[in-house]
Amino acid sequence: MNTIVPKPSKEQVSLYLNKWDNLENYSLQEDSLDKLFFELCPNNTSLPDILIKCSCLNDFYSTNIYSIYDVGKHIYELNIDNRLHQGDLNLVNDIADVTIKNKKKRFYSFASKYCSHHFPDIYPIYDSYVEKVLIYFNKIDRFSSFRKHDLKDYTRFKSVILDFKEFYKLDEYSIKQIDKYIWQLGKEYFPRKY
Repeated sequence: MNTIVPKPSKEQVSLYLNKWDNLENYSLQEDSLDKLFFELCPNNTSLPDILIKCSCLNDFYSTNIYSIYDVGKHIYELNIDNRLHQGDLNLVNDIADVTIKNKKKRFYSFASKYCSHHFPDIYPIYDSYVEKVLIYFNKIDRFSSFRKHDLKDYTRFKSVILDFKEFYKLDEYSIKQIDKYIWQLGKEYFPRKY
């Protein structure tokens, strides 16, 4: 733990939200995804619509889904719209578990992004940067009771995000805003080593 990350605060969240708004590629990609998910293809009753959404998410987020068709068909067969509207957190785990060529795959980060882009203030986005930030601050401040593997269960992951918001008094921010903040923090302080 040689890295020292600034403590979460309203000032820090505002700083990173400002940075996000000034990063043209991120903000325009998000605007494009919002248009796709909210206006052009809001439902999941058409396999072509689902495939378009999967393909765009995969490209913009580099989620490494190498078989978009299989993932899209899986989502289509789950008939997810009612569950999405009800805020069913178990849906993320159900979308994540896909069988491709008789092999079970788990696309957990992708599944959280797929649900989040339908309802960003119900479904926080999981990815490795977010995981690293949550683990880092939990080692320092014990804001929640969890282990690393707990973050791979979506219901538990969301409760950790809510604990983070409450502990650091960030309740005025939406889940989407907290997503943007934590992700940028992780990207800056815990970059991937290639």
